Amino acid sequence: MARESTLTNMVVTLFAVCLVSAALLGGLYALTAEPIAAAQTAKINTAIGGVVPAFDNAPSAEKFTVEANGKTSTVYPAKKGNEVVGYAIEASSSAGFGGNITLMVGFTPDGTINGTSVISHAETPGLGAKISDSGSHFITQFEGKNPGDPNFKFAVKKDGGSFDAITASTITSRAYIDVLNNAYNAFLNINKSGEAQQN
Repeated sequence: MARESTLTNMVVTLFAVCLVSAALLGGLYALTAEPIAAAQTAKINTAIGGVVPAFDNAPSAEKFTVEANGKTSTVYPAKKGNEVVGYAIEASSSAGFGGNITLMVGFTPDGTINGTSVISHAETPGLGAKISDSGSHFITQFEGKNPGDPNFKFAVKKDGGSFDAITASTITSRAYIDVLNNAYNAFLNINKSGEAQQN
């Protein structure tokens, strides 16, 4: 004989289902949190290695934050022996077509861009997503350039700047250059304070 459905029975059943679901989700999170964090750390370390000159320290272990123009950036100092050979600066801009763009920007000690690497973005595949194409003209045109050099204006040519934009992706190109400028401002603040206080 079927049991009569009552409000109490439904509430108890719903509560039990929610409790079991929450326990399963919590367990799944506990199982995956560490591998996800390890993968993100590996991604950061790979990005650091790709944007600064050769180093022999562990930049991610010596990271610190710098604030410039109201934006906070994470700085990873790259050293050979006790000498700083470069800084990898994780900076971002929310001006992308798809929202936030985060880059790792490598600077030599004099402020020259050594390389860049995309950490995350949500740009349109086939268009703005070309910012992830390492080796493309858009990416390599910034290497060896110093944002403090008056011979270059860090903006796209359409805005009177010195740099080509990605075809049909001017908004993404502007945001990419905005990240480079944010990273350079953070770099300038490192030098103003000698080296920012480590976390």
